[in-house]
Amino acid sequence: KNRSWLWLMEDSLAVHALVAQVLDLTTQFQQLKTDSAQQPTALNPPAVPPVDHTARYVEPRLPPPAVYSGEPQLCRSFLAKCSLHIALQPSSFPTEESKVAFVITLLYGRAALWGTAIWEQKHQCCSSFQSFSEELKKVFDRAVSGREVARVLAELHQGNRMVTDYSIEFRTLAAECKWHVEAQWDMFLHGLADRIHNEIYSQELPALLDELIDLAIQVDARLRRRDQRALRSPVVNMEDQFSAASTDTVGHTVDHEPMQVGRTRLSREEKERRRALGLCLYCGAAGQCSVPGKSQSPSVGRRLLTGGVAFEKSSSAATLLNYSTTQGVWNHAFFLCQALIDSGAEGNFLDFNFAHELGIPVNLLTHPVAVSALSSQSLPPVTHTTGPVSLITSGNHTEDIHFLLTDSPLASVVLGHPWLSLHNPNINWQQYTVSSWSEYCHASCLLSACSSVSCSVLQDEHADLSNVPVEYLDLKEVFSKSRAASLPPHRPYDCAIDLLSGTSPPKGRLYSLSPPEREAMEKYISDSLAAKIIRPSSSPAGAGFFFVEKKDGSLRPCIDYRGLNSITVKNTYPLPLMSSAFERLQGASFFTKLDNAYHLVRIREGDEWKTAFNTPRGHFEYLVMPFGLSNAPAVFQALVNDVLRDMIDQFIYVYLDDILIFSRSLQEHVQH
Repeated sequence: KNRSWLWLMEDSLAVHALVAQVLDLTTQFQQLKTDSAQQPTALNPPAVPPVDHTARYVEPRLPPPAVYSGEPQLCRSFLAKCSLHIALQPSSFPTEESKVAFVITLLYGRAALWGTAIWEQKHQCCSSFQSFSEELKKVFDRAVSGREVARVLAELHQGNRMVTDYSIEFRTLAAECKWHVEAQWDMFLHGLADRIHNEIYSQELPALLDELIDLAIQVDARLRRRDQRALRSPVVNMEDQFSAASTDTVGHTVDHEPMQVGRTRLSREEKERRRALGLCLYCGAAGQCSVPGKSQSPSVGRRLLTGGVAFEKSSSAATLLNYSTTQGVWNHAFFLCQALIDSGAEGNFLDFNFAHELGIPVNLLTHPVAVSALSSQSLPPVTHTTGPVSLITSGNHTEDIHFLLTDSPLASVVLGHPWLSLHNPNINWQQYTVSSWSEYCHASCLLSACSSVSCSVLQDEHADLSNVPVEYLDLKEVFSKSRAASLPPHRPYDCAIDLLSGTSPPKGRLYSLSPPEREAMEKYISDSLAAKIIRPSSSPAGAGFFFVEKKDGSLRPCIDYRGLNSITVKNTYPLPLMSSAFERLQGASFFTKLDNAYHLVRIREGDEWKTAFNTPRGHFEYLVMPFGLSNAPAVFQALVNDVLRDMIDQFIYVYLDDILIFSRSLQEHVQH
């Protein structure tokens, strides 16, 4: 009983303790409730901003800026592109040295030589992107600024350029200059070509500079379309014009002064009298003169183009080395003549009457030049010379030349020994072709890659052009299959085949061919020999020759150059990534593709024997770059990138011999 009583006492005490704790907690709760009720409530409690758990910066995927080769006018824009590229992709450039290294990888040519030198020297400017940029600008940024910009802008003129190109240069300079917009309006109008300037003045002048530029571009495009239509007019009219120039009757002249109806040519006696007295053959006055109405800036010369559709001339002229046709461009009009090349002539001559009819400005010589024939017979002295004449041969060989004026009715243009000595062309006298030009021409005269220049009268290719877009009609010779298959000249881009030290090309096996393959081989060898892209060979090397069947069932010739490629020093020129093409083509709607140009590259002279191949018909070697060489893709990519450097990634994408032209609109595509 006592033990039960003790247990009961302990339970009672525990219950009392729990009750006391509950009462204490209740009192504390009531106190907290009272305190919170006495505190004032905020009228506008601060809003808790929502938490965006998805917000995260994603760096854009950007193509690297175009390479920079040290052009002064492009220095600042190149650095600006690099700065933006680095700023938009910070994780790719965690250190200042990585930024500098990235910029150096984009340098090319002389800029790359400079960048490599200071990087290897660990120059202090390589420690930060800002320091490197300042050092780069010290070396290469020689763009005009300040007062120099104002002077250049005041002297800027359109010349023979499109208004689009002129306006871009004008806006670029105007952005550097602090001239008022009204002054810019006046300077832009003043710098336009005369015919566009006059056309704009015949309309209501816009008040704003942007509107003036738009109007000038529209006028320029309209006038150029009209010139293109005139360009496609029949050539026979031009031939008739120059046929009349060789007679002694009334000349067919382009007169721009009033009241010249019925003006006849000067008699021989009158010409000799004026020459003896140093008088102009046009107006009879002494000193410099030009055809009235042909006022042009002295810096703008007459343009003569050689090349194009030929027409028959006299048999005496055909015996000389003559270019098939000469086209002259002056104020967007085309003139045709025949240029003769005479290695015995000690000067370059232009017929006086021909110069008059074209309105070429002439200058009086201080001292007349004595002229004699091969028989030592004295001829009338040369008293006049032309101003600068831009002579364009074969569509892309350009030079400025001064002609001596003489009587030459049978040959309006004569290119003599000075011309041959300067350009030193490689002439095939048996076939009357200029097979290649000198290194001087490649550096100074050639505007683009050219094919072999034919010196004989060309036969017009009769083809149905009804389905050819009108924009391509003046490019007929560019798409000539016969010219495309002919042997090109040697150029700086020739394909070199350098072998590893102590090696020589192996001699491959001779593959047996089926009857269809033999027939295809005969045709391929015959066509290639006729086009002079291969020749018989006595080389100790010889790769195997066989065929593979294409999807359409035709046969593709293949040459096993694996042995040669294994001992060739590799050309590491980079090829573009195909995936990058999609970034360039965004927004484009019009496309033109060009290909099949591998055979426009010659094998470097002296390396032809290394390309030799064996066939059942004989042993041959290539004169042009064939498919299958390990360095062929790099060589051709380097050639196209250099030729099209100003247009690549702007509206052209190039992958090997596939050239894609892309544009946003049809009008833009025609221009591209």
